[in-house]
Amino acid sequence: MSSSPTSSSSTDATATYAGMLDVTCRVEVIVGTGSITVRDCLKLQRDSVVRLVQPAGSDLQVTVQGVPTATGEIVIDDDTTSVRISSVLPPPGAEAQR
Repeated sequence: MSSSPTSSSSTDATATYAGMLDVTCRVEVIVGTGSITVRDCLKLQRDSVVRLVQPAGSDLQVTVQGVPTATGEIVIDDDTTSVRISSVLPPPGAEAQR
């Protein structure tokens, strides 16, 4: 009985990656970006306002381990704040492979 080297079942793939499925990844949700001078940074205090480049209402950037992964919007449910994913970004370098 021989098997093709290219054939594999999803069970085999799951077993191969089983150890990785529980690895914790750092997820960050970036509201926006901006820039200020060092002088203005030293003046920051409570109620200071820093202007962001992104327009109001734009999607937030979601990064996993520092890699942009998705965009989304804030969702508030009772006392919990979450992010609803609106789009998943292609992996880095995916465009170069085409």
